[in-house]
Amino acid sequence: MGLKADTWIREKALKNGMIYPFCEDQIGKGVVSYGLSSYGYDIRVSNEFKIFTNLNSTVVDPKHFDENNVVDFEGDICIVPPNSFALARTVEYFKIPRDVLAICLGKSTYARCGIIVNVTPFEPEFEGHITIEISNTTPLPAKIYANEGIAQVLFLQGDEACETSYRDKKGKYQSQEGITLPRILK
Repeated sequence: MGLKADTWIREKALKNGMIYPFCEDQIGKGVVSYGLSSYGYDIRVSNEFKIFTNLNSTVVDPKHFDENNVVDFEGDICIVPPNSFALARTVEYFKIPRDVLAICLGKSTYARCGIIVNVTPFEPEFEGHITIEISNTTPLPAKIYANEGIAQVLFLQGDEACETSYRDKKGKYQSQEGITLPRILK
């Protein structure tokens, strides 16, 4: 990177629009932390959720996803049922540079409560909100706090730009806004 990691992230976010909105400080008093950290950025979960339900007794199929599998919820606190799952989206919108790969990891505060955020990469030149996958592995209901930290993104800069970016491939989740359900290209 050449620069200190947090300086590099700040520069990419403010000058190149890599993260918007961008919080230059680590906010952590009374909330699950979010904002710029030493080597990454702690992203926030928005107040929009899709909570999985078995009310319609359908099968979860990534090739033919039935929207009856989820219930829409909007609010400051989302309760994820025991041994269940919810989808959400980030507050932040990302524009990943062509020479950068980002990796999203769950925050330990939630992990210590049995709440797991799926690990996922943001490929070079991906643009959009991030759909967050939240699993409640406990036999108890779990609270997720909107507009607070949910995961950390680590940025890896290559020595040169990639040959084929997510934009070049016309990635199926490119420019997604809101919570995006599974898609299969046809």
